[in-house]
Amino acid sequence: MAGPDRRQTWRGLAALAASALSGCDRLSSSPGVISGLGRAEALTRRAQRFLVPRTALAAEFTRADISGDFRANGTTDPDDDDYRRLAAAGFADWRLEVGGLVERPLRLSLAELRHRPARTQITRHDCVEGWSGVAEWTGAPLGPLLAEARLKPAARFVVLYCADSLEVTLDGTGQYYESIDLIDAHHPQTILAYEMNGQPLPIAHGAPLRLRVERQLGYKMAKYVMRIEAVDSFAGIGRGKGGYWEDRGYEWYAGV
Repeated sequence: MAGPDRRQTWRGLAALAASALSGCDRLSSSPGVISGLGRAEALTRRAQRFLVPRTALAAEFTRADISGDFRANGTTDPDDDDYRRLAAAGFADWRLEVGGLVERPLRLSLAELRHRPARTQITRHDCVEGWSGVAEWTGAPLGPLLAEARLKPAARFVVLYCADSLEVTLDGTGQYYESIDLIDAHHPQTILAYEMNGQPLPIAHGAPLRLRVERQLGYKMAKYVMRIEAVDSFAGIGRGKGGYWEDRGYEWYAGV
């Protein structure tokens, strides 16, 4: 899903939206327009929060609706040496770290995650490129995990750091990461999925663990999750916008 085509598509949609909003024939690249789009995003987010209950569920489907060919978005086979070593050993040595603004940092194996209460849901994945697919996901709800780690009062966001890189950069900002706020983190359908369609999560779809945040677009659903950090801002993380694609112009809030 990464690549020039998607970026061009998104930029085209952004230009169209901005033109429609302003009534102008062309999109200005001035800081004022960019700032305006940011304010529009915040307004949209607040409007959705106002109109839709915080715990409203995304639509769920039956097994008969599961897509026969569910496309794998983003990276499909990380080339990180540490990740490849973990994958070769069946992720037996993989550990999920939960830290940052928490009272009780966690370090959990895949087996320990599997022993926690799980949720299974059949949902639709909507990609920013325009395609969709339905699959069954099983995993540990994120909210109880954060409760176990005891978030500090200053925590406002949850950042998920991944094993894959989409771009080689000198400052390391090519590493994939994503973030969500605490409302979505505690949503009952927000899970850390380790199974897809009743089978261990395939590498192409983010093994051993990926985020499912069902009320947002696919690029928010970080794959190959290695570490979770509770933070009060995005300052000092990547390029400061809250995600790999957000650092490159995508919306931080990608609600569907």
